[in-house]
Amino acid sequence: MPLRVELKPFERIVIGETVLINSGTRTSFLVDGEAPILRERDTVTAETANTPARRLYLCVQTMYLKSDIAKYLPAYQGFLRDLRNSSPGDRLAIDAISAHVSSGALYKALKEIRKLMKREDALLAA
Repeated sequence: MPLRVELKPFERIVIGETVLINSGTRTSFLVDGEAPILRERDTVTAETANTPARRLYLCVQTMYLKSDIAKYLPAYQGFLRDLRNSSPGDRLAIDAISAHVSSGALYKALKEIRKLMKREDALLAA
């Protein structure tokens, strides 16, 4: 079943290793296939990966967009360990992330990590 995507003017979306930039008008289109897709607002850059959860997110995001878990697994394991050490109270969420990555459900792992990133942001703002 195709994925329907609606983009605001000048909004970006990443499909695999390609970034699509919308024109000046709202648009929608269908994506049919198995390509990994992320909206720009759901991406983390190397410059913004400044917390344990964000570094883990960047690593899993790269695994997802490049469709290559094995290549980034050693880095992932290090970032996961750092997150466990910095957020021992989030053990259940971290275990869920690990289970998703182990099963290849990288998008689900990204969704779980985003929840931890929101918690980190709230703690840093306090």
